Amino acid sequence: MVFGILSAAVQVGFGALLGFLAGGPIGLLIGAVVGLVVGAVFGWAVASAGVYAPDARGIFLFVVDHTWSLLNTVVGASYLTVHLIFGHSLDRPTSLGSGRICVVQGVSPRYATTIGTVCAGASSGIQRHEDVHIFQGRLLGPLYIPLVLANYVLFTIAPVWLLYHDHTNAPINRFTRYFEIGVYPHVWNEAIAYRIQGTPPR
Repeated sequence: MVFGILSAAVQVGFGALLGFLAGGPIGLLIGAVVGLVVGAVFGWAVASAGVYAPDARGIFLFVVDHTWSLLNTVVGASYLTVHLIFGHSLDRPTSLGSGRICVVQGVSPRYATTIGTVCAGASSGIQRHEDVHIFQGRLLGPLYIPLVLANYVLFTIAPVWLLYHDHTNAPINRFTRYFEIGVYPHVWNEAIAYRIQGTPPR
């Protein structure tokens, strides 16, 4: 319960600060309200699923997620809010003490998606892959999302990955495969995660 309340409070403060910087007193109010909505949802999930264990590791992960990696946490909280709006449910047993919020349903039946500490649609066979993304976010903090987005843009408009792509086993023979088989598995965060667990789509 304490972790959930603290998480919501931090996100309200972060939203208020960003709002103030962007739009003065009115922006502060709007930012605080947005922070309250996503922070309350995230805080509820943290508390109800027991995401952070009450030990040294759990406290450390909570502090990292709400300081250095706060941007990732806030974006993940927004992602979680959308999932819950669509009626998706928390995977409480998998979330318990794990330092991550797991959602049973994913965006796509073929892929799990992790944003911040929120992982949706993962099975035990790919959870380690998704945990790599959570670690990457915690390691790189506010740089993580911009670096991932920049790599997607770069590899979409300048496909240098074609130089080392496995054209025999994963041919790029239609438009959708350019992104699904080409861009996606070659961006740096996915390439690292697939080396640790999983097989890139073919």
